[in-house]
Amino acid sequence: MSTRSVGTAIQVLEAVADHQPVGLSELTRFVDVPKATVYRSLVTLEEFGWLAQADEKWSLTIHAYAVASRGSRGSRIRDAAIGPLSALQLATGETIHLTVPDDRHMVLIERLDTAHALRAFRPLGALAPMHASSAGLAYLAAVDDACFEEYLAAGLEATTAATIVDPVELRSVRGVIRARGYSINEEGLSDGITSLGAAILDAGGRVAAAVSVSGPSVRVTRDHYDDYGRHVHETAREISATLQSLR
Repeated sequence: MSTRSVGTAIQVLEAVADHQPVGLSELTRFVDVPKATVYRSLVTLEEFGWLAQADEKWSLTIHAYAVASRGSRGSRIRDAAIGPLSALQLATGETIHLTVPDDRHMVLIERLDTAHALRAFRPLGALAPMHASSAGLAYLAAVDDACFEEYLAAGLEATTAATIVDPVELRSVRGVIRARGYSINEEGLSDGITSLGAAILDAGGRVAAAVSVSGPSVRVTRDHYDDYGRHVHETAREISATLQSLR
């Protein structure tokens, strides 16, 4: 395989990760190369187990996620988190997400699903803008002021009508999260989904990840916020303590 072919395959793989599930025509626009070339890359990546196709849409496989996680910081965090995440799922009965930062996004590295048929669902590897997700809001509340202002300076785009896009409002929300210990995101990432999140600190005391509990807004209602918020905050503290003990 030529260097150019490898480069195109990587572009296609990253585009699938960013937009999954995604069709061939959409991918062709994202990577700006001929459709036949994109299709050859997709088929090759499918043959090696990195991508899978369903209903003419392409997504990353668990194999791709597993390979990317080997030896990574995310793998270490996941290992420390899996027990507390399971306890959080039992306590709330809702979907639990573990995410790590990647530039201006949070990347989903672990998901524990609820037994409810109506639920929040995002594939492993999915990206969410920090200011649009509860995990990202918790992360932004935990970074230093310089990092936060740098994030604001790049602009805030809306994911839904409820996404916070006003820097003044986001500064205010950040202060509330810091004082309370957890974030609340009412349909800022997905219509009809409410989530609560808390930041996880690494062995050096720096914010490294975030945990969240998510579910349909008709079920994750305001009378649950105090209880779910306390649970997600305690879960984040427990994971942080485990990471700090590994120093």
